[in-house]
Amino acid sequence: MRVLGIDPGLRNMGWGVIAVSGARIAHVANGICRSSGDDLAARLLSLHQQLSDIVDAYAPEAAAVEQTFVNKDGAGTLKLGQARGVAMLVPAQAGLTIGEYAPNAVKKAVVGVGHADKTQIMHMVNLQLPGTQIAGPDAADALAIAICHAHHLQSAGTLAQALAKAGA
Repeated sequence: MRVLGIDPGLRNMGWGVIAVSGARIAHVANGICRSSGDDLAARLLSLHQQLSDIVDAYAPEAAAVEQTFVNKDGAGTLKLGQARGVAMLVPAQAGLTIGEYAPNAVKKAVVGVGHADKTQIMHMVNLQLPGTQIAGPDAADALAIAICHAHHLQSAGTLAQALAKAGA
């Protein structure tokens, strides 16, 4: 199964695709969608087009998006929320189910602690996906989101199998 992780951002939207086979994960691709345009609508459209191309090219079967971190700048948070809407819309248009994870949950799943910084995340993603050329911190975050979702999917599958065996 291929899992697409998306780190929403209005200027730079990180993305990463991993292949999951049982407990094994492997890197497929990663990158950063950089918005272009003179106004908010054009920038959102630019992100939508780029992310749609990624979904078409890599055909993920599941997706995960990081939840919005609310900061003190209300206008900035709203703009980030609109970019996150694009990050949710594109996989939904492709018929994918979308997992949503708080930043601390992603960090805990990948690094082991909920307050890791970007360099720690990149380091741990490199350890889990050796030999991967990561396009930057936003792409590393997106791969971390995909890894977090893969762990949750595996846990859910294990639980479903155990429940099926118990009922048999």
